[in-house]
Amino acid sequence: MTPTTGPGLVLPRGFLMGASTSAHQVEGNNVSSDWWAMENRPDSSVAELSGDAADSFHRWPQDMDLLSGLGFNAYRFGVEWARVEPERGRISRAAVAHYRAMVRGALDRGLTPVVTLHHFTSPRWFSELGGWSSPESAELFAAYAAVAAEVLSAGVRHVATINEPNMVALMHTLLRTADRTPGMGGDSGAVAFDPGSLEPDAGVTRALVRAHRAAFSALKAADPDLRVGWTVANQVYQAEPGAEEVAAAYAGPRENVFLEAAREDDWIGVQAYTRHRIGPDGPLPVPPGAETTLTGWEVYPEALGEAVRHTASVVGPGVPILVTENGIATDDDALRVSYTSRALASLAAALRDGVDVRGYLHWSALDNYEWGSYRPRFGLIAVDPRTFARRPKESARWLGSVARSGRLPDTPAAAAGVAHAG
Repeated sequence: MTPTTGPGLVLPRGFLMGASTSAHQVEGNNVSSDWWAMENRPDSSVAELSGDAADSFHRWPQDMDLLSGLGFNAYRFGVEWARVEPERGRISRAAVAHYRAMVRGALDRGLTPVVTLHHFTSPRWFSELGGWSSPESAELFAAYAAVAAEVLSAGVRHVATINEPNMVALMHTLLRTADRTPGMGGDSGAVAFDPGSLEPDAGVTRALVRAHRAAFSALKAADPDLRVGWTVANQVYQAEPGAEEVAAAYAGPRENVFLEAAREDDWIGVQAYTRHRIGPDGPLPVPPGAETTLTGWEVYPEALGEAVRHTASVVGPGVPILVTENGIATDDDALRVSYTSRALASLAAALRDGVDVRGYLHWSALDNYEWGSYRPRFGLIAVDPRTFARRPKESARWLGSVARSGRLPDTPAAAAGVAHAG
C-alpha cells in the first residue's frame, strides 16, 4: 500500500513537479569533456569510471516516457558543452540537433523542459586554457550559450546557465591545494571533502559571476522571453548558540555571494539535501546517532524548507524559486518516501508563508554516476548497469501520485507499506 498524503497544499497553476538529471551523469561516453579525461588518467583515484553511465544519450525517449507516465509534468536535463563544441570553435550540428530533439520530445510528452547548460563538466580544451580561471572564460561561455540558444528555441522557457557555481569554485580550491584527482560521492556538494573546510576560490567566484552575466545577456539577445537563472547548492548553515557571526562568515563566500548574483535573474534554483551545523570554531560533525545517507550526510529533510526561505531572504522579492534538486542517497526506498514527504511538507509550509516557489524537481530521475561511484543511489528509477533496463521504484510512483494530485503534503506521509527498493 502506498502512503497517502492527506488533503495537502493545493499547488498554484503551472507549478512544475518532476525530476532532474545531468548530462555527464546519465548520458555516457562524454569523451571530449575534462571529467572524462580526469577519470581516465593513469594516476586517477576515481573508484569507478562513468563509462556508459545510464546510456541516456540513446535512451532519453524511454526515460521521458517513464517520467510522463508516472505523472510528472517537468524534466530537468543538461546540454553537454563538450558535445556541442568538442573543439574550440567547432560546433557539432549533430549534437545541437540531438538536444533540440530532446526538447521537442519532452514537450510532446507533456514535460516542461528545464535545461542546464553547464553541470560541472567542461570541454577538455576549455579546461586546458585554464577553465574558469582563463581571462577568456566569460566570452567563451557566452559564445556557447548563444549556440545553445538554438536548442532552447525548440520550446524551452527555463534555462540554468551554471549548476552550483559555489561547488565549482570549491573544486578549483581543491584542485589547487591537493595533488590528486577529486572523487565525488554524490551531487550538490557531495565532494569527498568537507565543504566547510575549504573556501571557494575568490577569483573563480568572480569569473563565474561574469560568465553567468555574459551568458544571461547572450541568451536574452537570442530570445528575450527566455527565463534565465542559475542553481546554487544550499548548505543550510545552522548556527549553534553564540556562533551566529561564524555561521554568517561561512555562508558569505560559500553561498550568499552566489545568491546575491541572482538578484537580477528571472529565477533562482535551490538545491538542498541536508544541513551543516556551525559552532564557535566552525563546522561540526554529524550529531552522534543521527541517521545518515549513503553519502554520509545527515538525514535532515527539513533542509529544503529552510533553504528556500534563506534563498528568498537573500535574493529578495521578484526572483521566483525553482527547487531544482532535492533527494536522498539510499537503498531503502521507504526512507526515500519518508524523506521526500517531510521535505515537501517543509516546502508546503514555506509556500503557505508566501515564499514564491514555482516548482520541485527531485534529484534524481535515475540512479546514475555520482562523480566517482555508482553506489550512491539517488534515483526514483533504478537502472541495470549491464542491460540498462529501467525500473521505477515505489518512491517514483508515490511522488508521481503527488504530482498528479496537484497537492503537496503539508504533513509527512507515513512510510508504512512502501516496498524497499534494494
